[in-house]
Amino acid sequence: MGANSSSISELPENEYLKKLSGAEPISENDPFWNQLLSFSFTTPTNSADLKLLEEATISVCKSLVEKNPRTGNLGSLIKVFLSRTKELKISAECQNHLFIWQAHNALFIICCLLKVFISRMSEEELQLHFTYEEKAPGSYGAECEDLIEELLCCLIQLIVEIPLFVPYTSRLVKTLLYNFIRQERSPPPGTHVFQQQTDGGGLLYGIASGVATGLWTVFTLGGVGSKSSPQLEQCSPLANQSLLLLLVLANLTDAPDTPNPYRQAIMSFKNTQDNTAFSSSNPHAFQINFNSLYTALCEQQKSDQATLLLYMLLHQNGNVRTYVLARTDIENLVLPILEILYHVEERNSHHVYMALIILLILTEDDGFNRSIHEVILKNITWYAERVLTEISLGSLLILVVIRTIQYNMTRTRDKYLHTNCLAALANMSAQFRSLHQYAAQRIISLFSLLSKKHNKVLEQATQSLRGSLGSNDSPLPDYAQDLNVIEEVIRMMLEIINSCLTNSLHHNPNLVYALLYKRDLFEQFRTHPSFQDIMQNIDLVISFFSSRLEQAGAELSVERVLEIIKQGAVALPKDRLRKFPELKFKYVEEEQPEEFFIPYVWSLVYNSAVALYWNPHDIQLFTMDSG
Repeated sequence: MGANSSSISELPENEYLKKLSGAEPISENDPFWNQLLSFSFTTPTNSADLKLLEEATISVCKSLVEKNPRTGNLGSLIKVFLSRTKELKISAECQNHLFIWQAHNALFIICCLLKVFISRMSEEELQLHFTYEEKAPGSYGAECEDLIEELLCCLIQLIVEIPLFVPYTSRLVKTLLYNFIRQERSPPPGTHVFQQQTDGGGLLYGIASGVATGLWTVFTLGGVGSKSSPQLEQCSPLANQSLLLLLVLANLTDAPDTPNPYRQAIMSFKNTQDNTAFSSSNPHAFQINFNSLYTALCEQQKSDQATLLLYMLLHQNGNVRTYVLARTDIENLVLPILEILYHVEERNSHHVYMALIILLILTEDDGFNRSIHEVILKNITWYAERVLTEISLGSLLILVVIRTIQYNMTRTRDKYLHTNCLAALANMSAQFRSLHQYAAQRIISLFSLLSKKHNKVLEQATQSLRGSLGSNDSPLPDYAQDLNVIEEVIRMMLEIINSCLTNSLHHNPNLVYALLYKRDLFEQFRTHPSFQDIMQNIDLVISFFSSRLEQAGAELSVERVLEIIKQGAVALPKDRLRKFPELKFKYVEEEQPEEFFIPYVWSLVYNSAVALYWNPHDIQLFTMDSG
């Protein structure tokens, strides 16, 4: 860096950087800063280049870490940046490119230096570098300045462009959300800083993205790097950094007596079309365009961070949840979520969890459960097991959730995943309508798989018990626990089938057909003490329709069987079906959710943040395979 540097290799010998990190204090009014900040060096735009930059300048940074407590040059640099930001808005309006250029360069140098400072010292030591006592010759007192808060306020002010501190929280959240919504494909910082602006877009894009990166550096406080992919780095850097920063802020832990204000802002914002008054007790409330937000959420679900944002909004903001559930194009949101679950092998477990919990939250609403069966889809190209030329959104949802359960049974065996998948199916079961024949088949096929697994575990338990009679040396495997888990899942599946039969049998001839076709599967559970009660209705339905089919004669076509089922559904006396409590499950966050979300968010920062690189060996908050 410095006026004469044009490549990374020249930086270690740059005279201006050597002076900055040297033993001589530099006043904030020294002409030196104009020379230092007038470099034409193209700032890195990806993590690989940033790693090279860090390696090239490490000697300069180490020298500054050592000498800064005596020189205070880091503080002087920050003061120079702070003084220039006061005129940035006017400079942008007047197209004073030189002034904006130097402010951008100052911010970039501060980011690079702070990252090294943060990674090499404790928070207490870092505080000392920001709290510098400047003594004038012959004076007895000292002026003590704390620059951390001033720098943070300045960075936030640059993002939101407002002069007052009180509304910072809500305005910052609002601005970050709008950055995500707009998904501007502008060039990243440092590449086209001086490109002519014709749309009157306020502060230049390079400054805005640089500010987001500056906030990253301050908030990370040691231990996060980035290995962002080329695909991520080609998308909107400002939108990506803004979303990640928003997730970090929203997942900060609460103070002892004060809830996290960023989370409070996320929980309470409303639609711009909502004219109801804000509560006077909520200082964080603001309004945002829900239609634009919904569109962005639908389009961006391929990324973990967008799915996590959707989860937070649906779970924490009742206004957003109500709006989403009222949309008549809900398939635009649900289909990307289903695609995440369908490609479970390619996704990390956290992303799959978030997608599944979003479905669970949506299925808590009966209106959603009804409407998804009214949305007809054509040619779902990403579903490879079978050609689906026409299927309802509800049937597709059932297929994908069942596929996720089967994948989990054979691969990960995660009880948490099982529980949430079954809870979503259970919530929908009373409103199953016109199930696609393939969806009906897969419901019964899943039960068949569970039945086989139950028999296998039961046989293993019996053999183990027999073998143990002649030996007291080896402990018995805990087959009883395995059997208990599988029986819980089987009972849940029986309850789902029963719920559909008792509430909407006449709407689902394909399910009755599949049930009759595989009726032998259910025989072994008729007298089982764990299933005897729930089997009564299923057994009654099987017996009733089997009798009608026998009366109709042998070798019936599929069409004729379905016709008999439809006629029988009208004739079946509903009062003979035993009533069970409605199947309803509600998502509730685990106690201490921060133990899951904080490491997850920071793993996203490491994996997805654009143009950030920190040493992965310093990371302690999460394991390297958790992203």
